Amino acid sequence: MEVISLPIEIDKEKFDGYFRLVMATVKRAKDLAQGAQPVMESKAQKVTIRALEEVLSDKVQILTGEAAVKAEEEAAKFVHKNIMDEARQKEEMSEDMTELEKDLKVFMSERGERDSKKTIEDIFGEE
Repeated sequence: MEVISLPIEIDKEKFDGYFRLVMATVKRAKDLAQGAQPVMESKAQKVTIRALEEVLSDKVQILTGEAAVKAEEEAAKFVHKNIMDEARQKEEMSEDMTELEKDLKVFMSERGERDSKKTIEDIFGEE
């Protein structure tokens, strides 16, 4: 079992308290749990320990104040843009599919008329 001895020394210029350290570690741990690549080698197996090591070693960028607010807004715009792009692609695909479906129905009906005139022997053949 991995254990981190407390108290952890923190850089007062980077973190104004343990709460900010915990919040930064939680965000990084979520990223790691969702598949983000670690930015440094570690013996830690658990994502929370790995995240704490990365945050304390200055390997990940921590934004605070106005910079954090701007970054959140940009991320929201990016996510919204991606969602709108996906919706637009699905809409275009459905229009293409309806044209394809119409062509397929015409083909199948024409083929069905030709095939209906064939006998079973014509279809399966005699061996």
